[in-house]
Amino acid sequence: MYFVSADMATESIVENTCYYNENVTFFYKVVNKTISTEWNTRDYVVIGLGLTVCVIVLLANLLVMIAIFMNRRFHFPIYYLLGNMAAADLFAGIAYTNLMLHTGPWTRTLTKEQWYIRGALIDISLTASVANLLAVAVERHQTIITMQLHSTMPKRRVVLLIVCIWATGIIMGLVPTFWNCECDLKDCSTLAPLYSRRFLIFWAVLNLLTFFVMVAVYTRIFIYVKNQSKNTSQQVTEIRQQTVVNLMKTISMVLGAFVICWTPGLVTLLLDGLLGKESHANRYEKYCLFIAECNSLVNPIIYSLRDDEMRTTFKWILCSLCRRGVHQQRQLSLVKRGTSLREETLGSGLKSEAEALC
Repeated sequence: MYFVSADMATESIVENTCYYNENVTFFYKVVNKTISTEWNTRDYVVIGLGLTVCVIVLLANLLVMIAIFMNRRFHFPIYYLLGNMAAADLFAGIAYTNLMLHTGPWTRTLTKEQWYIRGALIDISLTASVANLLAVAVERHQTIITMQLHSTMPKRRVVLLIVCIWATGIIMGLVPTFWNCECDLKDCSTLAPLYSRRFLIFWAVLNLLTFFVMVAVYTRIFIYVKNQSKNTSQQVTEIRQQTVVNLMKTISMVLGAFVICWTPGLVTLLLDGLLGKESHANRYEKYCLFIAECNSLVNPIIYSLRDDEMRTTFKWILCSLCRRGVHQQRQLSLVKRGTSLREETLGSGLKSEAEALC
């Protein structure tokens, strides 16, 4: 016969217990992560600065998407993918705005479903950005090896690729709702208390490996282009190669900014997943999140600085909006002026009639 002690039985029951009915605050207490009860100066600064950056991110990436849609010279697969990258950054702006409006003391008011949605939005935007950059790397590899400026990929295939990118993002955003720690409190993350630490390890390692793959692909492309430029002497080919190289530099800067902005956050998630409370990841959470948020602002700046055609299109769109605004203001002033003239005429007429009656 086997005898089981009371302590062992109690521990077994606790480990097999699922806390589906507990609220968000319960899981925060489990990992000793504090939720502010009152607003302080730091909360106001974080939310004010965060919302300001979010507004700029939304407007800047919306401008990129409009520019690619309006300018026919951008109607090629590589620019469609860059436009989708801007869409991912735009979505990231929405995700961070939602985060800013549900952080600090507001966290206590969240249901578990709202908390999962808050995290899922950020996960979707990150996955869409990573998958999109990987698609751009593959597209550039295929075109550069054949020394073409743009690939001959059909539009239907590009649309299908974009749909697959967002489908992957949505799937990865939904994974934490199933892969959580509600049935294993020892597995709870200190950064995201309802997330499983094993999921964070999987998530961080997957993204970091993808970064290394993309860096390796672009390194190979640059070596190939450099070797090709040494072996050619035709002026037309050199001009074409220079155009290819300029586009490659722009895309590489986008990739570099993405890796720099997201690596600290992913490393922090990895340490949290591996070490738990001993990682002290909460100390760096706000800084890593702000750096990651800034990445969505960096891409439009890179486009405007590196691509003359994109910069010209930006100016044309902004000038068109300004002219339209001035034109509408003039029309409004003319309408107001005409109304005031009619009122003066009507008033004088009534006054004359009144004087005649007197």
